[in-house]
Amino acid sequence: MDFVTQILSGFTAMSHWEYIAVALSMAYLLLAIKENLWCWPAAFFSTLIYTIMYWNGALLMESLLNFYYMYMAVFGWVVWRKGKANQAQRLITSWPVNRHIILIVLTALVSLAIGYVMQNYTHADFAYLDSFTTCFAVVTTYLVAKKVLENWLYWIVIDAASMYLYYEKGYYPTLVLFVFYTVMAAWGFKTWYEEYEQSQAKPMAQL
Repeated sequence: MDFVTQILSGFTAMSHWEYIAVALSMAYLLLAIKENLWCWPAAFFSTLIYTIMYWNGALLMESLLNFYYMYMAVFGWVVWRKGKANQAQRLITSWPVNRHIILIVLTALVSLAIGYVMQNYTHADFAYLDSFTTCFAVVTTYLVAKKVLENWLYWIVIDAASMYLYYEKGYYPTLVLFVFYTVMAAWGFKTWYEEYEQSQAKPMAQL
């Protein structure tokens, strides 16, 4: 069975709920790029489906991660909705390099610790890589909710690493989805960067 046939077979085997979850996930990403508030309901319901699906499939870490995504969808909705009353709060922000370095180092240390535990005390496959993608996805989701520009760069790395993980595990439909995610993350960074530059230019134009 060649690679393309495996992908098509994987899509054929998907349940209706999986299709709905994938569609909502794509809707979330496209709406988030457009800074549309309704990205968060799409995120909530897609991750609700994944939480139940992964739990039933005994993928407990993935289930817990998606449960966290559900919480962050509510958090993101509240933060972005409040921004309607305060335009400044809705502006895209950019963190200095040193703050990103601290965040990356701390998250990497946590992911190494969790990876060690998973490698030595569970039957997890690719324990360190799985821990890396999970831990960085947690902090990056927070960056999205706070409208930090660089979140998209984090997602590019996370999605690329996840693509390798899903390829090795044979999750070909999910692999294709994450190829889409990676491309959209690059587009998201470009879109947000242009708006960030415009927001920075406005105060200068008023001087």
